[in-house]
Amino acid sequence: MSTHSAKIGPGRQVCLHLAIYLDDGTEVLSSFGDEPMRFRVGDGTLAPGLESLLVDLEPGADEQMLADGAALFGAYDRALVHRVPRSDLPQGFAPEPGQVIPFQAPGGQQTAGTILSIDETEVEIDFNHPLARRGLRIHAQVIEEQPMSKDA
Repeated sequence: MSTHSAKIGPGRQVCLHLAIYLDDGTEVLSSFGDEPMRFRVGDGTLAPGLESLLVDLEPGADEQMLADGAALFGAYDRALVHRVPRSDLPQGFAPEPGQVIPFQAPGGQQTAGTILSIDETEVEIDFNHPLARRGLRIHAQVIEEQPMSKDA
């Protein structure tokens, strides 16, 4: 029997259930009741700040943590709030404040934008992470972890 205590860390394969709730209890994301998440720490599946909460947890851990969205997803940056012409939105789309919608960023990746306000000609959109200004509760249940395989 090994005395090695398997802990989540860089390069480790992880299988876990994860849920994120707003401070008012609203569920944002949850794998509970579905297939667990499987990923390699550092592969970009989770934001680095969120991964940092999981470091050193061991299989069998069932943790609830409080976190500030800015610490997990980046500090709020007012420069990421833009006004765009309504004509840049898909034809027939009816924007409403609070909607989070995907946008194609320069370079091809997708990013989310939260609609802040609308007028006759423009829409104000916040491209900060939608959870950056929120208090969060994180629930993580670690099922297993494995060291990075040599052929990966």
